Amino acid sequence: MRSWKFALLFTGMGLAFAAWSSAHGSRGAAVVELVVCVVLGLVFSPLAFPRSVTAAEASQAGRPIVYWRPGCQFCLRLRVALRGSAGQASWVNIWTDPEAAAAVRAIADGNETVPTVVSGSEARVNPAPRWVREQLGRR
Repeated sequence: MRSWKFALLFTGMGLAFAAWSSAHGSRGAAVVELVVCVVLGLVFSPLAFPRSVTAAEASQAGRPIVYWRPGCQFCLRLRVALRGSAGQASWVNIWTDPEAAAAVRAIADGNETVPTVVSGSEARVNPAPRWVREQLGRR
């Protein structure tokens, strides 16, 4: 449930704004507010990312690993910048995998800073999308 927190928050806010606008006679604004909030909810939901795998599965896949969490604007920026090549990496949600969260803390000096990308023996916290694309191109 924790990973859907932001999606549910945005959707709930959209419903509240839409109800308020509708009650005050502005049905057009209510529809726009609801649509905008639902779209934001989808963007910050796990649906905006490739299917998440466990850290153990990602380690065995032999592909670059992107540790992320829902609601992270930097993870979303990386996901958008990678476009179609994002599926070439293994995406691991640190909120659903304690082993992944521990791996990120080991890399990021005890912090759960995401996105953290591991490619081979190299790990980077909040890397430039260009670097990640280069790592994906090497596979």
